[in-house]
Amino acid sequence: MNDIPMISAQGVHKRFGALEVLKSVSLEVAKGEVIAMIGPSGSGKSTFLRCLIHLETVHRGTIQIEGETLVSTDADGHCRYVPDPEIRRICGKMGMVFQHFNLFPHLTVLQNVIEAPMTVKGLRRDEIVPKAEVLLKKVGLFEKRDSYPSRLSGGQKQRVAIARALAMEPDIMLFDEPTS
Repeated sequence: MNDIPMISAQGVHKRFGALEVLKSVSLEVAKGEVIAMIGPSGSGKSTFLRCLIHLETVHRGTIQIEGETLVSTDADGHCRYVPDPEIRRICGKMGMVFQHFNLFPHLTVLQNVIEAPMTVKGLRRDEIVPKAEVLLKKVGLFEKRDSYPSRLSGGQKQRVAIARALAMEPDIMLFDEPTS
């Protein structure tokens, strides 16, 4: 049995100017475990998720993804991230569904789902479209594949965002929305 946590965050600190948003946050998530962070608006939940996937940088602490160190703090208190190619590889193990979904408004539902696998993973359109169509069927939106986000309800946009994140075949899914 593999005892390496999928996510290990130890003593994570993040500030915006003088405002310290994360104050020594620690968390371990085992494979197959589902956790929820709850708290009032502005308490740092989204910021913490954004730090895990390196959309925000931490000021102190350690984050490991599947046993690989993304960032650590040295003995002098300096936060050190691994080199950029390693950051991309490690963070590529995670998918994220954003609170406001962040769909590309000029792309159809299908194009939103296939964009990252083609751009980031270098998959050909004929490789990813069948997988994307399966995902759209799973989230009940196959019939909307040629629609633009402006023609979707909020719930439909959320399901497109979920299919888009799953299209990257991540090991870990982060949801910045409790109903996702």
